[in-house]
Amino acid sequence: MTILTSQTVVGVDIAKAEIVVYRSDRLTTDTIKNDRTALKRWLKTLPAQSAIAVEATNIYHLDTVELAHAMGHQVYVVDAYRVSNYRRGIGQRAKNDPCDARLLARYLTNEQDGLRIWSPPPKAYTSLKSLLHRRATLIQNHAGLMLSWANEPLLKKVQSAQQKAFKQADQAIQKLLRKVSKEAGIEENIDRCKAIEGVGELTATGLATTFMRGDFANSDAFIAFLGMDLTVDDSGKKNGPRHLTKKGDPEVRRLAYNAAMAACRSAKWKPFYESYFARGFSKTQALVALARKLCRVAFALMKNQSEYHPA
Repeated sequence: MTILTSQTVVGVDIAKAEIVVYRSDRLTTDTIKNDRTALKRWLKTLPAQSAIAVEATNIYHLDTVELAHAMGHQVYVVDAYRVSNYRRGIGQRAKNDPCDARLLARYLTNEQDGLRIWSPPPKAYTSLKSLLHRRATLIQNHAGLMLSWANEPLLKKVQSAQQKAFKQADQAIQKLLRKVSKEAGIEENIDRCKAIEGVGELTATGLATTFMRGDFANSDAFIAFLGMDLTVDDSGKKNGPRHLTKKGDPEVRRLAYNAAMAACRSAKWKPFYESYFARGFSKTQALVALARKLCRVAFALMKNQSEYHPA
């Protein structure tokens, strides 16, 4: 879609307390308080169906994005890595909030054809992702705590109590995950994914949750959304190393990798896993390849609403 000359392009740099906005039609920069009342007031001043580029943050951009979308504006959420590379690519030396807002407007003006308009995710998607990430935080913190207490005999009793509390918290989160999954109607997709060797309930929940986010045209799009696609850096006779783009949810990638560690020992997937060793791949690379393959199989099952048959 080409930007019409009458369309207002806006760049928005987000911070916790305030946002800095640049309007390309007026060449003006303003600072707005980052709360819903002030954001609504500002959004009402924009022409209808303005194109707004917002740099993704952890959670601080959500109010701006949701309110702008609800008012009928075209919202584009751009990740910070892409903006940073674009800044270097055009030779911009300065970096501050007003500069970033102008940069986002410039990026949207030139690159809108290749960008996708943001759409709100299903409510259950947001809840499930939040629960999966909070469980991951619980696991990481627990592992660190147990490691630091391991060689202290005086903490043995406390360690036992903490282990029990951790188990209860983990069970509570997994119970909530099952409840929200049932309400979202993705239980059948979870069961489809669980039928794959190595894929447990948490991994299946993560994959089924990801599948909810959009109408993926094919497995390549699904893999790219997970950030498990490969970057290519070749030039002439030089073949650069391949790396995962890691653009998607890191927790779902971690769960998929864990599933590959289990699947590589199964009769079904062991030959696939070992074939990468024969090609000179490392153990980690082989597991990543297997994880990607498991995700493709899961996508096919959910896309076609079919059942898993190992043969």
